Amino acid sequence: MTVALDHVHDLAKFVSASPSSFHAVAEAARRLDEAGFSQLHETDDWNGARTRKAAKCYVIRDGAIAAWIQPAKATATTPFRILGAHTDSPSFKLKPKPSIGNEGMLQAGVEVYGGPLLNSWLDRELELAGRITFSDGTTELVRTGPFLRFPQLAIHLDRGVNDKLTLKRQMHMNPVFGLGESADSDLLGLLASRASHDGHTRSAAEVDGYDIVVADTATPAVFGLDEQLFASGRLDNLSSVHAGLVALLSLNPKLDHIPVFVAFDHEEVGSATRSGAGGPFLADLLARIGAGLGGSDTDRMRAVAASWCLSSDAGHAAHPNYPERHDPANRPRLGGGPLLKINANQRYATDGPGAAEWARACRQAGVDYQEFVSNNDMPCGSTIGPITATRLGIRTIDVGLPLLSMHSAREMCSVSDPLTLSTAIGAFFAPA
Repeated sequence: MTVALDHVHDLAKFVSASPSSFHAVAEAARRLDEAGFSQLHETDDWNGARTRKAAKCYVIRDGAIAAWIQPAKATATTPFRILGAHTDSPSFKLKPKPSIGNEGMLQAGVEVYGGPLLNSWLDRELELAGRITFSDGTTELVRTGPFLRFPQLAIHLDRGVNDKLTLKRQMHMNPVFGLGESADSDLLGLLASRASHDGHTRSAAEVDGYDIVVADTATPAVFGLDEQLFASGRLDNLSSVHAGLVALLSLNPKLDHIPVFVAFDHEEVGSATRSGAGGPFLADLLARIGAGLGGSDTDRMRAVAASWCLSSDAGHAAHPNYPERHDPANRPRLGGGPLLKINANQRYATDGPGAAEWARACRQAGVDYQEFVSNNDMPCGSTIGPITATRLGIRTIDVGLPLLSMHSAREMCSVSDPLTLSTAIGAFFAPA
């Protein structure tokens, strides 16, 4: 349990450093830098001596990041082993003209991002975090720390609230951050000043664009009997980002294939962006790695045909208060190991050979795993797995961490499962 606790405390540090997808990428890049990886830029020429000699590289595209280890003996037909995850989480995004207010209180105009459990965001101290692009062409990360809150209506003013809570997104989901009149508020100016650097104080007039989300500021915590449980924001899906990154950084570079860690953005809103799994980021990356190894298009197709992708995203553990919502026979539990996610309608990409490959990886890692399949009466969500399989024609398996309270501002898992997920990913990366 000590190793599992150490791992989950490191996960807590990763989550705390990552209130937005851009911060998650920056934290991943910081850890990769410390481990000796070299950053490449998409505008660079990757076909030179630098990429052929560099054993470990990474590249960033907005809120997405990819890292890989290129073995010394790699050729243009060397297959890939890819771990795919996503950096974004359900939340709220700051609108244009964000300084609003009512009844003498300052509020931020936000738009719902993805499918959050709205009630879970009430009465929490929240922050604004993301990136700002300024008129001089620079882009800076910014976060406010505890700054705003969605205050719930008192039960005295809504006597039926415990029978049915109705939250209208436009009317009720405008967080407060101060006292005063909206005409006197300069929310963008405040954010710009928080992004100041090198002694230059930024102003709202310099802000040309921004991508700012709302994030919970509560510290992740281990709790419960014998410290068996873990609660945190953004476990969907920073738990998979962290697990894949830790697994990659633990690998011996003497490999027979090319391990790739890729964390996309925008999964919670469909992945159809330049930095999402529906965009060309991964395809571009594999093509450029192959070209740097002197390969042709045919060589790249041969490499992809022999490759595997492990799509890791959070999944549902059986809920003790709602047992009827789960499949009667397949009931994954917290602490029972990572999930193998299966769906007959291909909302998950796992098939028979993929299930066998996951079973092999878990055996090698000494890890138990659990199958997840939806109750037939419950609609099934999806992941980057089917998107990646469709775009690349690559064999893909869907797995993930079992959670309760998925899409809540604060989700929960067992302390043991994040480590076993990362250990199994490590065995997937490096088959014995």
